[in-house]
Amino acid sequence: MTKQFVEQQNSDQKVFAKIIFEQQFEHSAELVCHAPARVNLIGDHTDYNDGFVLPAAINYGTTIAASAREDNLVKVYAHDCAEETNEFSLNEITFDEEMMWSNYVKGTLQALMNKHPEIKGANLVVTGNVPQGAGLSSSASFEIAILKAFTQLYQLDLNGINAALIGQQAENDFVGCNCGIMDQLISAMGQQGHAMLLDCKDLSFEDAPIPDNLTLFIVNSNVKRGLVESAYNLRRQQCEDVASHFGVSALRDVTLEQLNSAQDKIDPVLFKRARHVITENLRVVTTLKALKNNDMATISVAMKESHASLRDDFEVTTKEMDGLVDIIDSVLGTNGGVRMTGGGFGGCVVALVPTVMVEQIKDVVDNRYEKEFNLTPSVYLCRATQGAFR
Repeated sequence: MTKQFVEQQNSDQKVFAKIIFEQQFEHSAELVCHAPARVNLIGDHTDYNDGFVLPAAINYGTTIAASAREDNLVKVYAHDCAEETNEFSLNEITFDEEMMWSNYVKGTLQALMNKHPEIKGANLVVTGNVPQGAGLSSSASFEIAILKAFTQLYQLDLNGINAALIGQQAENDFVGCNCGIMDQLISAMGQQGHAMLLDCKDLSFEDAPIPDNLTLFIVNSNVKRGLVESAYNLRRQQCEDVASHFGVSALRDVTLEQLNSAQDKIDPVLFKRARHVITENLRVVTTLKALKNNDMATISVAMKESHASLRDDFEVTTKEMDGLVDIIDSVLGTNGGVRMTGGGFGGCVVALVPTVMVEQIKDVVDNRYEKEFNLTPSVYLCRATQGAFR
């Protein structure tokens, strides 16, 4: 998949959004913007522990066509959500139990108005191609696209880091999912052809080139997941309990030696949760260095250990995700790496695959996964793309 193909794909989405906008509102959109989804190469459940993550923005995402209004009404047409329309006033934002997707718009704009109360309403058309419930962060893509649209409509002084913080606030405080900052920041600040090592403690980041001969090979297990309703918030609380035991604000400030020395004083389940986070941080740093050196053998080991830790210590994988990892690993070996990605409890696995092996691995996934688990896999071949605010 070439850079030109990715650019054409994004261009086609923008043209489509413009056409739908004119049909819905009977005038032309003032602007069209796009925010990418993401895949996390390694470093799951570390972000809300002030740790390290290594995501990449991908060539799937949310596209919004928009025009400003002179009043405070926001009218949204969601093409991919049963073509639903939602209308609300910025002066009266309330949670909608029936139309859940609208809460991402409402929560994001409510958080934005804390910084920029001067904004007015807008007409919006939203479309996207992020697989829902797959763990590729369609919600962060949606939030960042909304913020990019309003930044351009009203010439706001808003950078990518601040946009990410606003998106996170919307999801934490309004939607009700205690996500970390990773998803929003990579959607806002990803760099073409690179992964990003993000330090979630101080929001500093370092880009690492993904070798041109590698494809981001993503497979949706099609085990549906929902973070808000799942055990995600419980895992976060468990991590906070261990941090509190050590008198620190987050597990980032606990070493593996400290944890091991206190094992007999910590509940066994909490110990395992903390061990995953602390060792995962070490694996992220190792993978960054290996990417820079094109050291696939080291990356392979780190990703394999990451998946095992998420399976055994954090207990967020499923038998289907474990099976997918084993199927891919049986062919890929040390030529690349494979692991689950995202919050877990279903969703996707990600593999770094030499492009020359893509068809071989796709064939083995197609041939074995459905037979073994009675589910049809969805394969996405991706490249790292640009963030909305980069």
